[in-house]
Amino acid sequence: MLVNFFDALRRYRLPVSIREYLDFLRLLTLEPMVAEPETFYVLARTCMVKDEKHFDRFDQAFGAFMQGVAALKLDADLLATVIPADWLANPQQLEPDAAARSRVKPPESLEALLKAFQERLREQTERHQGGSKWIGTGGTSPFGHSGHHPGGIRVGGESRNRSAAKVWEQREFRNLDDTLALGTRNLKLALRRLRVFARSGAAEQLDLDDTIRSTARNGGYLDLKLVPERHNAVKVLLFLDVGGSMDVHVRTCEELFSAATSEFKHLQYFYFHNFVYGQVWRDNRRRQEHLTSTLEILHTYGSDYRVVFVGDAAMAPWEVTEPGGSLEHYNAESGRVWLQRLMEHFSRLIWLNPEPQPYWEQTLSTRLIRELLGGRMYPLSLRGLEQGVAELVAPRVAPV
Repeated sequence: MLVNFFDALRRYRLPVSIREYLDFLRLLTLEPMVAEPETFYVLARTCMVKDEKHFDRFDQAFGAFMQGVAALKLDADLLATVIPADWLANPQQLEPDAAARSRVKPPESLEALLKAFQERLREQTERHQGGSKWIGTGGTSPFGHSGHHPGGIRVGGESRNRSAAKVWEQREFRNLDDTLALGTRNLKLALRRLRVFARSGAAEQLDLDDTIRSTARNGGYLDLKLVPERHNAVKVLLFLDVGGSMDVHVRTCEELFSAATSEFKHLQYFYFHNFVYGQVWRDNRRRQEHLTSTLEILHTYGSDYRVVFVGDAAMAPWEVTEPGGSLEHYNAESGRVWLQRLMEHFSRLIWLNPEPQPYWEQTLSTRLIRELLGGRMYPLSLRGLEQGVAELVAPRVAPV
């Protein structure tokens, strides 16, 4: 089993050697108390992580190895339910044939999907694999993992087709790295077009042109002229989608995040998952304890802020249109309502999408969000960023 743990560490690109793995195994034979998950975690991290910058990656690998231990609180009625781990372990590679796949239909609605899931939890008594109804692995069932179903509930396992409407697990995301050294300066150069300079602070910077003019008028006697230093006065709110299908875009988002933090003095950033609702957060590692109300953002930051959303906009359409559509929690108001509130307050708002633009039409949620934004969605590329910046600096005409 621990060979799988070592494989998980290597799969998440941790620089772990065979020597460290053997040392870890030797310690296991000396300390029987490592059967406790907390002790096992601390000992494994101590032996196999040489630099604290890899802690987040280790947590992801450890979570993948220990999948099924913690359950996500999807609904109040399901809080007390624990799905046996052996129902989901060691999935067989049972690929449904083309005929079986053709018979699979997306769920009629989110409500119907959750109702069917609750029924399975009450009725199921044993493990199932390769089926089309019960919670299990493989097959075409809407409940489980390692199978094929458009818009079901993934229970355990790892994301394969990125089509789940809900996820039954405790998901851990990591913060983006704002110290990342960029491989190119193109992002910074594009963002600089958004800068608006203003002079503020003490008058301590030499104004050479005015000094020369004043000295000449003063008969050659030096007359120094000082002005306040120029600062980038533009204010930016950055909302970053993390986790799930955004994992493949982390590198690009880190480059944008690093460029933005170095270019803008007045930058505030928040994280969300899939779509913005009533709460966002600043720290992914403590997102459950330290949430920020979206209403608080509306009341704190003035309408002069430029707002940039970064996300692939790929999700179940009811995450945008319906109350309760959120992947991870119950939202009393739909995502569309919250986005409209933000658009009413912040007139300069755009969405940057890391997915290639030709793919946008293939996803209903992307089309919905783009329509809500009035077309202000741009690809997260150099050209798309330039178009988005041009939208943010364009003068706003007050409605008649």
